[in-house]
Amino acid sequence: MSLTLQSPPSSALSSSSCLQGRLRLSAGSTTSSLLFNVQRTFPRIRASTGFSSSIDTGSTTELDAVSSFSEIVPDTVIFDDFEKFPPTAATVSSSLLLGISSLPDTIFRNAVEMALADSECYGLEKSDTRLSCFFNKALVNVGGDLANLVPGRVSTEVDARLAYDTHGIIRKVHDLLKLYNDIDVPPQRLLFKIPSTWQGIEAARLLESEGIQTHLTFVYSFAQAAAAAQAGASVIQIFVGRIRDWARNQSGDPEIEAALKRGEDPGLALATKAYNYIHKYGHKSKLMAAAVRNKQDLFSLLGVDYIIAPLKVLQSLKESNTTPDEKYSFVRRLSPQSAASYSFSDEELLKWDQISLASAMGPASVQLLSAGLDGYVNQAKRVEEFFGKIWPPPNV
Repeated sequence: MSLTLQSPPSSALSSSSCLQGRLRLSAGSTTSSLLFNVQRTFPRIRASTGFSSSIDTGSTTELDAVSSFSEIVPDTVIFDDFEKFPPTAATVSSSLLLGISSLPDTIFRNAVEMALADSECYGLEKSDTRLSCFFNKALVNVGGDLANLVPGRVSTEVDARLAYDTHGIIRKVHDLLKLYNDIDVPPQRLLFKIPSTWQGIEAARLLESEGIQTHLTFVYSFAQAAAAAQAGASVIQIFVGRIRDWARNQSGDPEIEAALKRGEDPGLALATKAYNYIHKYGHKSKLMAAAVRNKQDLFSLLGVDYIIAPLKVLQSLKESNTTPDEKYSFVRRLSPQSAASYSFSDEELLKWDQISLASAMGPASVQLLSAGLDGYVNQAKRVEEFFGKIWPPPNV
């Protein structure tokens, strides 16, 4: 389950939240376990990184140290470790719905069953339209539950089958936003996760002009990142490790080859370049580095707005103690000040459009974007097929 972003200051986790059952789910290519303990009560968590600090006692951990440079949030959450690694926000997606639907008793099961019992969807005659209605209702019902559990924003996946349909994406987001409004989740608590095709980027531009916050994902090239920033996307997500994996197994991408020639990791290089572009030219977007595989990745990205780190990395950081003097040896690699001195070529500073974006995307970004879309589409189809098999539920 992907976790994202800082929280609005007015929201917090209810001190009486009780979680039950066991849920196993996947996010992208990563599978995670969420363990819900019977009648477990969690403390209220602050609208911050959510990690306790021992700085006041004269000692700290590596986790405390790096959290002073970037917002570090868990990529996966085991609720047994909730007090150690509380999520600041969450993503509701088709993969999450699959995980919920595959188990008989989870905290979110009622949200899905209520969607399947919805009278508005029930009355639709066409099967595909009815299943799409169920899908939307389930996403929003679960998203509403998540909004009550985390202090930050909930990012809702937009159907990847609309990835090349700007107006289709906008209509879908409007539909989802209306459903959230019906259950009293305010728009400032929401992001809408859209693939970074040209059509998705253009949809984000139009939605942001309406004040609707967008989260552009599957960014694997500088051209995508720059176009997303120009569109005013609230969040731009780069998968550092996936770019590295591509470079290890394939070749022929000019952007990646240039980074390797400079002796740089191509994923880290893209995140650095995108951050510098956003901050040097005053774009409002926040950069999220995902698919961080180890502590060295994280140290190399210190200063980026958000770093999504897997639980094993967070555990290692938390278990590594450092003295106050050593704390200051952690170097902020990215900052608005360093971004100001970063040089971009004239070709990189153009006003991006569909043609220039298509010509600038190399084989790595094209293939990785396509693979990501295929995965999302497959998951969405599986959810609808499952809903079709179990509908109507026993209580309808």
